[in-house]
Amino acid sequence: MKGVILAGGLGTRLYPLTKITNKHLLPIFDRPMIYYPIEALVKAGIADIMIVTGGKKSGDFLSLLGNGSDFGLKHLNYTYQKGEGGIAEALGLCAHWAAGEEICVILGDNIIEKNITAAVRNFREQDGGAKIMLKEVHDPERFGVADLRGDKVIGIEEKPRNPSSNLAVIGIYMYDARVFQIIQELEPSDRGELEITDVNNWYIRDSSMTYEVLTGWWTDAGTFDSLRRAANLVAEGGANHGEKEQ
Repeated sequence: MKGVILAGGLGTRLYPLTKITNKHLLPIFDRPMIYYPIEALVKAGIADIMIVTGGKKSGDFLSLLGNGSDFGLKHLNYTYQKGEGGIAEALGLCAHWAAGEEICVILGDNIIEKNITAAVRNFREQDGGAKIMLKEVHDPERFGVADLRGDKVIGIEEKPRNPSSNLAVIGIYMYDARVFQIIQELEPSDRGELEITDVNNWYIRDSSMTYEVLTGWWTDAGTFDSLRRAANLVAEGGANHGEKEQ
């Protein structure tokens, strides 16, 4: 299984900080943001990792991370996304490198307290398909909310007025090799982007989407408020260092 970290975009919600650097290189307490998704993949036993970058400062990733030896890796892979074509477009850039293997995708600004070791293991044991990670939140109307039936996801409602649950879809996804053909067949949304939600809905229609609920805290870091929250959470309790598996 291979890992993909999506770390492109312009980070406009964090201007002026992101006028001089990529959002994913900003500090979260004592480490750059990009360290956290790398550590999450490594702790889950994934050592072949692709980082999708973008923007004018993409070369700074190589300067910071090099070949990944600081994380115990033999090498890191990099590719570049031009513009802002969406999460699914960024993932599609990894098709040749993935070479038919299953993949675990993490949005580069997602930070978790525990780890995804058990979730990755369970996905490897399921018969293809996809898996999304969910997290209980107090304000599900701000997120995509999963509609569940047993161990299957039967729908995802985006920013519902009356959420069917408090389980939000977070930025950690696992897919079989079909994902790249699915991306090739997507049509751009009204925003002009290829949406990861459309990928997930394909697997839901295929009845092959499963889920796991994340324990411990989770946050993204794409706004000033969430950037501060992420730093405070890490300072108080660390991240990706939990001994308890999900």
